[in-house]
Amino acid sequence: MSVFVIAEIGINHNGSRDITEKLIDAAVDAGCDAVKFQKRTIEDVYTKEDLDRDRDSPWGTTNRQQKEGLEFGKEEYDFIDSYCKKVGIEWFASAWDLKSQKFLNEYDCKYNKVASALLTYRELLEEIASQKKHTFISTGMSTLEQIDKAVKIFEDAGCSYELMHCNSTYPMPVEDANLKVMHTLQKRYGCNVGYSGHESGIMISCAAVAIGASSLERHITLDRSMYGSDQSASLEVGGLKRMMEYVRDINVAMGSPEKKVMDTEVAIAEKLRQYNTL
Repeated sequence: MSVFVIAEIGINHNGSRDITEKLIDAAVDAGCDAVKFQKRTIEDVYTKEDLDRDRDSPWGTTNRQQKEGLEFGKEEYDFIDSYCKKVGIEWFASAWDLKSQKFLNEYDCKYNKVASALLTYRELLEEIASQKKHTFISTGMSTLEQIDKAVKIFEDAGCSYELMHCNSTYPMPVEDANLKVMHTLQKRYGCNVGYSGHESGIMISCAAVAIGASSLERHITLDRSMYGSDQSASLEVGGLKRMMEYVRDINVAMGSPEKKVMDTEVAIAEKLRQYNTL
């Protein structure tokens, strides 16, 4: 099975349609299967006190101005929908509140996503599960008991899902990857398990694919030095291309469990095995 690769644009577009277009193009060029965004209703996700606090950004001097500068609305999502159809790549988004999920329902996306931060938001999970679209569920910051409850919502609704092992540190230290948890999740829930990575580099993501990740999600950016909290844990275009080359090679190299003599080995065996007495 070929791993399903998601290029997470998230909010790395910095409110720019031009940057969005370039990141979508990069994902297509690298051979990714989908691009993903994040959708928030600012007034519902953040308190007035939090929005009114001081924060310098390219959009102003308050946290509200920063959040509004990063948030896409209908015009931008209409563009995303149209452009992704034009270049031939799937898109979807993780909603951070109920209004945002209902907004995303206006588009005919194949997939839904539960971000790690939202795994304990029962009402949102019930809304997503009711749509019965295949859903990627990230498990960062979550206990097995919390994952149990989230999984039950999707199983009770008959909604297809897969879990994504994740550590929610940005960027994640190598020693916190804990990739063997993927096998724990596979055994406990009997479902496909992917990997959502926030590390620097591509080694850990490739290792996740080698041990059986069904899906792989990585943040992407045009430049890690750009403004934004997710940029430093993202892959630039060159890194994304290298990762995709390695991931596809790993898929091929894994082969099958069947032990057999490859066609390419036959002539070599005839040449090198002088003592064929078994």
